[in-house]
Amino acid sequence: MSTTAETGEGDAVVTATEAAADQARDLMAGEDMDPEEAGLRLYVQQGGCAGLSYGMRFEHEPESEDAIFESNGLRLFVDQSSLDYVGGSRLDFEGGLQGAGFHVQNPNVESECGCGESFRT
Repeated sequence: MSTTAETGEGDAVVTATEAAADQARDLMAGEDMDPEEAGLRLYVQQGGCAGLSYGMRFEHEPESEDAIFESNGLRLFVDQSSLDYVGGSRLDFEGGLQGAGFHVQNPNVESECGCGESFRT
């Protein structure tokens, strides 16, 4: 059964900055995804030089066991095993020529690789 949390409820909440939410909603609109049902999935996978890395993709609807967070008008879907690693994180978006894209600000990270693509908790 999925759970929904609003920004500000507990330590395991995952949020998005206004810039990240705006960018994600624009991208979803380009894919003709319904913002009432669709969302951005944030997950953790094995890999990278530090051991774990983030993954993101748009999905039309959450899975039954997902935690669902709503932040700045964006729905974020996080599976329960990934939530152990990303609880308390904030998704941000940075534009520009270098480092443009989505970035996870994760308080659980103990160390990151030099490129910032993988981490260890």
